[in-house]
Amino acid sequence: MKNKPTCLLVSLLVFIGALNLGLVGLGGLLNMDLNVLNMLVGAWPLVENIVYLVVGLAALVFIVTYFRCCDSCACHSCDTKEKPAEPEPSEPEASTDTSSEAPANEEETPMGQ
Repeated sequence: MKNKPTCLLVSLLVFIGALNLGLVGLGGLLNMDLNVLNMLVGAWPLVENIVYLVVGLAALVFIVTYFRCCDSCACHSCDTKEKPAEPEPSEPEASTDTSSEAPANEEETPMGQ
């Protein structure tokens, strides 16, 4: 997914759906009704079913796009892929001119003077 707001929305919906599902499971073990969505919109079963459908579709989108490279998302799936090696900067070639010319500033002076 290249669109950051869409990626964030899908991730948020999947996160909320996972938490609600975890609470439903915990409530089943404790013989309690911990379904937060049902507590919020239980009076409107159609709205509740639409929210479940949207969360399920978000999970499908998340699964399909999880392995794709998306630089804008927080999943950082690109970090595991190898990046192409950058070419090393070329060094200037050493001069092979070995002429015996002395620099113009140097004067030959005898040693000891």
